[in-house]
Amino acid sequence: MIVSVIIPTLHERDLLTKTILHTAELGFDEIVVVDGGSTDGTMALAKACCAGLTGAHVITAPRGRARQMNEGAKVSRGEGLLFLHADTLLPPNAKALITSALADSGIAGGRFDVRFDSSSPWGRMISTLMNIRSRWTGIATGDQAIFVRRSVFDQLGGFADIPLMEDIEFSRRLKRTGRIAALRQTVTTSFRRWETQGPLKTIVLMWTLRLLYWLGVSPHRLSDFYAVIR
Repeated sequence: MIVSVIIPTLHERDLLTKTILHTAELGFDEIVVVDGGSTDGTMALAKACCAGLTGAHVITAPRGRARQMNEGAKVSRGEGLLFLHADTLLPPNAKALITSALADSGIAGGRFDVRFDSSSPWGRMISTLMNIRSRWTGIATGDQAIFVRRSVFDQLGGFADIPLMEDIEFSRRLKRTGRIAALRQTVTTSFRRWETQGPLKTIVLMWTLRLLYWLGVSPHRLSDFYAVIR
């Protein structure tokens, strides 16, 4: 199975090179970096990094993670699609795990467990709760490196064009099409957002946003609320 990795970016100059090179070493067939209008040199860095890699290229798309991931999926050629955050590193056997999971026709897609690149007790507690919640609900977040069979992605029409919660909204629809592979191998993602805002404040913010979303508040209204809090 050909697996394409799609990496949406916006102002990710500091971490992107490491993510691209690490991903390339894992044997994926294609890497598509989709920039949403960075002004910090991310685009130039991504082009320079991808220039020396087979099957890696950079495109631009209107800003918005959902839009960027959808555009990346359009230009990619993989039968399997993996959506990877620019600050997240995959486990060494990620491609084999994905192809093995998708070899089962009953599996629509999946995600990995997550851990943070921090020794903070907060990081361990948050990642553990994220993994338990995801396994219990069947809902994944983008931090967990969501992957999906292309035919299913196309059937679902990709990610909804919303400014927040696109990963959760997609996961809700995805699990209705088949089983979700909840892989226990971990991706390692940056703890920077939690450190910058403060772990407790960030937990309260994220759970407040998700509660409001589950109660039916529009993601467009939530994005305004998110901007005010930040």
